[in-house]
Amino acid sequence: MITVVAIMAIGILVGYLLRQKRKLIGFLERLTTWAIYLLLFLLGIAIGTNEEIIRNLPTLGGRAFIISVAGVLGSILLSWATYRLFFKKDEEKQE
Repeated sequence: MITVVAIMAIGILVGYLLRQKRKLIGFLERLTTWAIYLLLFLLGIAIGTNEEIIRNLPTLGGRAFIISVAGVLGSILLSWATYRLFFKKDEEKQE
């Protein structure tokens, strides 16, 4: 866990130092997107080779769907509340 936090902190520091380099930031954003795609692909391979997960997919799939929908709805609700609480007042002042 300490390793993960340390790597994240180093990344934040490097990002802070390189924030003026717009071309590099654009490249890193695309690289990050493709790295996530690769990780999702590898995760799919790992799941596909696990016979127990494949056998229990109908049960796991239903639960995963419910958890996903709840997560999305919770995110939308909290985003809306955060917007109303912190940003709506700023827009009203500008008008």
